[in-house]
Parts: sequence; structure tokens; C-alpha cells
Amino acid sequence: MLEKVIVGSEEWCSFPSLGIPTMKARVDSGAKTSALHAVNIVPFEKDGEKWLKFDVNPLQNNGKTIKHCEAKMVDKRIVKSSSGSRESRYVIQTVLDLGGNQWEVEVTLTNRDSMGYRMLLGREAMSGRVLVDPEQHFLLGQPTTEKLKEYYNSSSVEKKGLRIGVLASNPELYSNKRIIEAGELRGHEMHFLNLKYCYMKLDANQPEIHYRGGRVLNDFDAVIPRIRPSMTYYGCALTRHFESLKVFSLNTAAAITQSRDKLFSLQLLLNNGVDIPTTGFANSPLDTNDLIKMVGGSPLIIKLLEGTQGKGVVLAETKKAAESVINAFKSLNANILVQEFIKEANGKDIRCFVIDGKVVAAIQREALPGEFRANIHLGGTASVIKVTAEEKRIAIKAAKAMNLKVAGVDIIRSDKGPLLLEVNSSPGLEGIEGATNKDIASEMIKAIEKQFKWS
Repeated sequence: MLEKVIVGSEEWCSFPSLGIPTMKARVDSGAKTSALHAVNIVPFEKDGEKWLKFDVNPLQNNGKTIKHCEAKMVDKRIVKSSSGSRESRYVIQTVLDLGGNQWEVEVTLTNRDSMGYRMLLGREAMSGRVLVDPEQHFLLGQPTTEKLKEYYNSSSVEKKGLRIGVLASNPELYSNKRIIEAGELRGHEMHFLNLKYCYMKLDANQPEIHYRGGRVLNDFDAVIPRIRPSMTYYGCALTRHFESLKVFSLNTAAAITQSRDKLFSLQLLLNNGVDIPTTGFANSPLDTNDLIKMVGGSPLIIKLLEGTQGKGVVLAETKKAAESVINAFKSLNANILVQEFIKEANGKDIRCFVIDGKVVAAIQREALPGEFRANIHLGGTASVIKVTAEEKRIAIKAAKAMNLKVAGVDIIRSDKGPLLLEVNSSPGLEGIEGATNKDIASEMIKAIEKQFKWS
């Protein structure tokens, strides 16, 4: 029978196969599953098997000390936390060293910034091997400050290039994962920063940005805002605060804000000589008839100003239908744009991806048969297209007018020539990388490197 290790309610442990020399763990026999703090979790394949890359901050309240780890994935399961919430977590199997005793344990990976300990040792990992004396602490000893410095200030902790944060909401989104992957491959320290977990300290002498659990985020070199429409106000406020701390933002808060204001962005583009489909805007429903006539009559497009791409858009095929829709929106005090319908586009538009004043890729998007398409992209197929010099000029000019270093510029071909539909400040990468096989994510990282003259 194995001689059991006696431990207190907190102990120092290590994970030799992960390269983590020591970290403090909460010993909790009430918890079934063990959990390790991990961020920037990226699945990948190795020898035909599923593996995970992830970063561990082994020291509490220390975001600068990072271990870059890899481990074979054994499962992905739903885990119920102590607060009662359920979370889907990756599971790895690794060697645990507790007081010189080593054995393999299953550990789930999760962000534990808000918890008191970076490691939670649950009863499954202790079963048959450990006895817990909950009144005691560090029965197996604890490292001195000098020893911790020796462990974590050595060359084993690699100092990466720039410290870059991806400011977004969904770590599993293709675009966010690709940007983090591209940054790491180019030698930078990449972090996914969930907008909802960030909060700000406005202070004349010591302004700060904190992350859930109290971690201070002031030491970033750059951030890449990937703000979903529903988070525009808070996301831009947060981006502005990073800018005030002299953190470089790939797209500024001011540029993102004006790109999300449909009416203002169209006025700004027109003032910079960029052609758009004829568009009308009115406050009173009494002007509906002239508004319809102004944009060339029916069929026409009606767009809610507060709508996101592809939502709040109506195709009115007759004058009577247009009047009904416009008056219905006006009765709800909703602001709308009325726009001419470009029939000759035949359900197609062009997406130009502009980075740092250059069109790095372009695709043509075509609606599926029978799909409604109102001068905007709603889905369908994507294919590589050779854009004209004029279309490139419009895309670059539009991004410059909006002051965006990264932009998805949507153009439609009409009898009057190319017309600009929309400028997106957080364009997705999946469709354009898949169709063109170009590494767009790396081009975004290069734009940041250029700012810092990094090589």
C-alpha cells in the first residue's frame, strides 16, 4: 500500500513535464476536478493527435511571469464551478510533483485570474495518495523569495518580443485565434483580453486598466481591438484608455466609433470623394414620398442606422411597400437610411482587406440562389477576384478617410462604376484567408511591428 502524503490546505507543487518549477495550490477535497490557470489556449495537431498550447502565469498577481506550455489533450468537458456556473474546459494529463512525490493527474485548463490560487488540487488527483489536514499550511515546505527569483528570472522564461493584447469577446472565434497564433509565430507575447473582464481606473496621477482578479494591464505595447457591435461603447472607452496609457492601438477608438455610425461614416466618405449608392435620410414621415423619389424610386433599400451588418435591412420592391416600411420605422422613432438598389450587381459584392494603406487581399462574395441581398453581404460563397486599380484606390481612400489601419472595405460594381457600401473596422479573417490562402493575420502583426520599427 502506498504511503500517503500529508498536506495542508495550501501547498507548493510543480509540473515537471510542463516546465513549471513551482506554484502555490489550493488543496480542496470538496472539489472533484483539479484546475490549472491557463490563457491563450490554442488546439493543434501533433503526430495525428490533439494537443494544446497555452500560457500559464504561475505566480498570483503576476502577469509578467509566463510559462509557454504544451500538453496532449485528453478531453473537453463541462465543469461546474464553486459558484454554480458551468464552463466547457479542455482537459490534459500531466505529471504532478508534490513534496518530491510524482504521479500523473488530470487537470482542466481555465482562467483563474479571479481566484485566490492559480492551481486547485481536487480529490480525484489526490485519491489514494494524499491525506489533508485542513488546519495546516505548507507542510511540504515553501520556496524562499530568492528561490522564486531563481526559478522565474532564469533563461527558462523566454522574453518574447512585443506584448500584444487582442481586445475581444470570444477567444474561440477564428479571427482571434489566428491573430494570436500569427503573433506568437512572429515571436511576440500574445494575450486574449476579454472586454467584459476589463475595467478602468480614471485617475490624473495613476490611471490603470485592471483585469478580472485585479491584474493590472498597463504594461502592454499594443492592442488589437476586435469589438463586436453590441460592445462598441464600452470597447471604444476601453481602447481610449489604453491609448491614454501610451499603448498603441491598431485601430483607434475614434476611428472605430465613426465607422460604426452609418450616417456619419457615409458623410465622411463623400467628403473625401468616395462614391456611394444614392442615399436619403429624413426625420419626418411626412417627407416619405420625396425621400423615395430622391433615391430613384422602387425597388430600394431601407437600413436601420442602429442595425449591424446584414440586420435591420429591408428590400422594398414597390413604392407602397417602401412607404409602409418607412412609416412603420418612423412610428417607432427609429432612424433609417433609404438607399438605391443596385440591380446590376446581381447579388455580388467585393471585400477588399486593407492593412496600413495597402489592399493585401480581395474576394468576391456571391449570394446563394434565392437569397435576399440588399446591397450588402449576407452569406453565400467567396472566391478570389482581381480588383481594378480604381477599386483598390477606393478601398485605400476609404480606409484612410476613416483613419483605419485595418479595414474590410465592401464595394459593389454598378453601371456608374464601383460604389462603396460599408467600411468594417473589425473585419473577419476566416472567409478571406480561406479563399485566398493568404496569411492576413501576420500582415496585421507586421503593421504593429512597423510602428515599433521591430524586426
